[in-house]
Amino acid sequence: MIDTTYRCEICGETSEDPMSWVVIRCEANQLTIYRWSQEAADAPQALHYCGQRHAQMYISRWFEADNECP
Repeated sequence: MIDTTYRCEICGETSEDPMSWVVIRCEANQLTIYRWSQEAADAPQALHYCGQRHAQMYISRWFEADNECP
């Protein structure tokens, strides 16, 4: 069981059971996208999204911002 509350970077929704969420790690000029796992979610630079639509919004913004991490 996950004992941490995670917050979506786009809408602010929170969940203690985010099994259908998406994790993105942004490092230098690279994004890595993960299906939800606690290991990925707790990694350094991990960003959390409540679904694919919000993850896609972040990816689009990342490309528009010359690949800069938040």
